[in-house]
Amino acid sequence: MKSPEELAKERLARIEAAVNLEEPDRVPFSGVGGDVIAAYAGITQEEFCFDYDKAKEAIVKFNRDFPCDWTFAAGFVGVGVPPFTYAFADDPDVSATVGMAMFGTIHDIIDDTCTRYPGREIEKNCSPQFIGGKFMEPEEYDDLIEDPVKFIAETIIPRICRNMNTPRKAMAAMIRLGMEAEKIKNFTIEVGKELAQLGYPAIPITLGYTPLDLIGDGLRDELNLILDLRRYPDKVKKACEALVEPILKAGLALKPLGVKYAFIPLHLNEYLSPELYNEFYWPYLKEVILGFAKEGIKSFVFFEGRHDAHLETILDLPKGWGIAYFEKTDVRKAKEILKGHTCVMGGVPISLIVGGTTEKIDAYVKELLDEVKPGGGYILATSVGIAPRETPVENIRALIEAVEKYGRY
Repeated sequence: MKSPEELAKERLARIEAAVNLEEPDRVPFSGVGGDVIAAYAGITQEEFCFDYDKAKEAIVKFNRDFPCDWTFAAGFVGVGVPPFTYAFADDPDVSATVGMAMFGTIHDIIDDTCTRYPGREIEKNCSPQFIGGKFMEPEEYDDLIEDPVKFIAETIIPRICRNMNTPRKAMAAMIRLGMEAEKIKNFTIEVGKELAQLGYPAIPITLGYTPLDLIGDGLRDELNLILDLRRYPDKVKKACEALVEPILKAGLALKPLGVKYAFIPLHLNEYLSPELYNEFYWPYLKEVILGFAKEGIKSFVFFEGRHDAHLETILDLPKGWGIAYFEKTDVRKAKEILKGHTCVMGGVPISLIVGGTTEKIDAYVKELLDEVKPGGGYILATSVGIAPRETPVENIRALIEAVEKYGRY
């Protein structure tokens, strides 16, 4: 039996070796989370999103029974409101405590229209949903470009958040948010302490965003933004450039906590042709990644969907820049292109864990690791880290056992 400190040191060494493009003692495994955590604890998704005590107990129970090297079942229990984060980019103490919070309690306080939560707008065992919306008109691009933080805070937030659409309601909401921030802080600290006792390393993560995704997700919605690329290309580019600084400011607000990685989920990447991707998307994402790198923070980018058409652009980044986590792109292909340059993560379809058998999981992981394990620089993960409530827990155990069995160097 190893002590929690020994386990944490061992797990962290695996992760850091992979990120540094080396071979650890075993392929690191990031585990799964999502709705299955609440189901395994015997609580509803509504309770998981709104009850800090029950959420903490569920997270600890799940991580105790389904160990991994780097857990993402550790904190956030909802979905965020992207513009809300960047409304406080000029106030790092605020954005560090409230702006990035993803909890149902925040949804209740601000009453936003771009997310839906279980037990509120949707059934109590549904996953929290981000639905977005159009909150900005094309003629307002100039205002966004001139002062993105001011525009988001004073124009966009009142349109998104019904409890912040008048000065009086906004003041009341901010006071409630301040009080709630203390509860969120205590929740985070307590979860961290419990996970440390289970031997999980502390790896603080901040959040980043691709400027074009921020416009699509939180301001114009994806359909209008795609049309804007043709109708107002110069304004879209200027807006993307203007958003780089607040994205970095908000992300760096957590730097004093010792963050090592900035998590950046991509949304529009698979929907853009290489021409559009290289013109409107990649230059500004690259600028964000390099901005974090200058501050000693590696980026942890989730290349959602199929990123095959854009794989080679990753080679524009400096060697060892961070982690490329792929959803639908075959990690075998990604590893072939990025070997010796970028740590590759992913490889196991979540559908296999949800609907497969333990035998199929074992065989799949063996074959996968035989191909991608050599040379290091690889972290095994499911294609998405969120597993539905119906996921058979025996399949999660089979995945853990297969990594232990076939992942040793």
